Amino acid sequence: MKKYIKYLKYLTKHKWYVMLECFKHGLYWRGIIHDNSKFLPSEFIPYSRFFYGDNKSTGVDKSFDFAWLLHQKRNDHHWQWWILPEDDGGVKKIPMSNDSLIEMICDWVGAGKAQGIYSPPDDIYKETRTWYNKNKHKMKLNYDTRRKVEAILNVS
Repeated sequence: MKKYIKYLKYLTKHKWYVMLECFKHGLYWRGIIHDNSKFLPSEFIPYSRFFYGDNKSTGVDKSFDFAWLLHQKRNDHHWQWWILPEDDGGVKKIPMSNDSLIEMICDWVGAGKAQGIYSPPDDIYKETRTWYNKNKHKMKLNYDTRRKVEAILNVS
């Protein structure tokens, strides 16, 4: 039971910070409903067990992997939602909508804040930019989407 309460506390804090970031950009409804699918049992239970379970995952957890897949496909603020696997094995990168892109960045900022990572007031994206630079090689982003993300984060 402890793992579920710990995850609920983290999730609530994360949603709060993302909501505040979304509000700064006029995305009020997106801020309110952000990550609501994480309260569904198909996501909540595997996430709780994966992040707060007694036996911390070794990286192979089919129930968590499936919950993460469901979450990506239920929420268009994840870049993975905008990837189209093609029959020939290729991948089509679809441009993200502006609202989804902004919410994605708000999600990154909110996750950092929920984990206790804060950027200085004069550079609100400092920590998010650092995280993005470490992880951008893993992201399959449409060219225009990547340009917009990097312009917002002031990535040089």
